[in-house]
Amino acid sequence: MIIVKQLFANLAILVALLFLYTQIKRDPPLRMNSSIKKKLTTGVAGGLFSNILMQYSIPIGTTLIDLRYIPIILLAYFGGAVPAVVGMALVIAGRFFIGINISSYTSGLLMIAITLFAIIIARTNLSHQIKKWSMLTFANLLTTLLFFYLIEDQQLLFYLIPGYWFVSFLSGYVAFQVLHILFKSQMMFDKYKAESTIDSLTGLNNVRKFDEIFNSCMADLEKKKKLSLLYIDIDFFKKINDTYGHSEGDVVLKDLGLILRSCARPTDIVSRNGGEEFTVLLVDSSLDQAKKIAERIRSTVEEHAFLLNSGTEVNITVSVGLSNFPETTMNGSLMIKDADKALYEAKRTGRNKVCTANQ
Repeated sequence: MIIVKQLFANLAILVALLFLYTQIKRDPPLRMNSSIKKKLTTGVAGGLFSNILMQYSIPIGTTLIDLRYIPIILLAYFGGAVPAVVGMALVIAGRFFIGINISSYTSGLLMIAITLFAIIIARTNLSHQIKKWSMLTFANLLTTLLFFYLIEDQQLLFYLIPGYWFVSFLSGYVAFQVLHILFKSQMMFDKYKAESTIDSLTGLNNVRKFDEIFNSCMADLEKKKKLSLLYIDIDFFKKINDTYGHSEGDVVLKDLGLILRSCARPTDIVSRNGGEEFTVLLVDSSLDQAKKIAERIRSTVEEHAFLLNSGTEVNITVSVGLSNFPETTMNGSLMIKDADKALYEAKRTGRNKVCTANQ
């Protein structure tokens, strides 16, 4: 009974370690197609977890009984050979550090066999459940054989083996479930986080993300030296909505988002700031460069036929306000205000044109 309690303590430690690791490492979960760097770092973490579990082992003579193999199985299942082998090597090294004897040699062979089997099973087309239970069963079978070889007390084995199998299977199941739940919650968190900064209609940055990027540019303005901002508004967009309906107006907005992306440079930040208002933030762009991009956007929109869901083609135009640090605006924090003023000037003087701030 004491042995079972100590194994349950191993399980509690393992779950705590898995939870802490996933909370600290807020990057995507380990996958077979993850980068080598991620596989190596995760393999090291798994190996360290196994070594921590060994510190809470149940000593019977020179034999240490614990759940050190479970992190290695998890590594093989989720990440394949690279993280599993890295973790295995650290486990074997850690066991020899504790003591060099027949138990450490045989446990090293045991870890190699479990790791290789887990890697092979992980690559098969078997169902996920069969993979998990096959890995756990194989590990338990080999561990049981090792117990018979290293432990002479038959009465102790009579209590040890059933208890070990029970806690081992339970621990493996719990570990897999915990990781699945943590990975799923992390993916949902990342999804909601991304959606909070993306305009759902056009897929562009929303105003929240624009503000975040703009403030970051302001903080780094001395290094960037040049920064341009385009404020873009669709001319008479209300007529589109009133004539064809808001769903058709959404089609125009989505197509305009694609045009802005195609006309801007890969490094430019394109956002929908609300309604029919868009912005393009041009990092490291002179005033002349920004004028050329703004004019390219204006002429492309003017020449483009927007195809509505009804099959009707409509043409629109846009007005553009432009500000630049430092050529039109010496105070970077006033760039938005100056670009908005320039947009108003474009609207006031006839629309379908580009106006530059303070000129």
